Amino acid sequence: MSQHRYLVTLSPDERDRLTHLIRAGSSPAYRQVVARVLLKLDRSEGEPPPSDEQIAEALEISRRTVIRIKERFAKEGLDATLGRKYPQTRPERRRITGQEEAHLIALACGPAPEGQQHWTLRLLADKMVDLEYVDQVSHETVRQALKKMNSSPG
Repeated sequence: MSQHRYLVTLSPDERDRLTHLIRAGSSPAYRQVVARVLLKLDRSEGEPPPSDEQIAEALEISRRTVIRIKERFAKEGLDATLGRKYPQTRPERRRITGQEEAHLIALACGPAPEGQQHWTLRLLADKMVDLEYVDQVSHETVRQALKKMNSSPG
């Protein structure tokens, strides 16, 4: 089914570039595999390319890898296909900022809530949300922030 879903037709310049990439031998192995797959899939010569299974077996890779390379080439072009895949936008890594960390430290150093002898990570996380310092925060994020500041909830 996926054999004809994404067709690979290389221009003469692209074909030369891929051939040079393979012959030079100085590029990363990933790029060489992609180049070999694309050259085998090329329809510009007029003859039908081998099946995905045949290419995968010849290059000792999985059939799914061949399909992913075809799909990426069809959607994003040669340069993106030869490059490693990295997310376009990185998710925000920090859940709490410096100011929120300051509030957290102030809470942890303050008196424990009524009925408790000391703060727990979950209590601190819930209190941060209750006081609207953050929209949401997990106890693990609280633990990491306290560890970074060399502090503890107790």
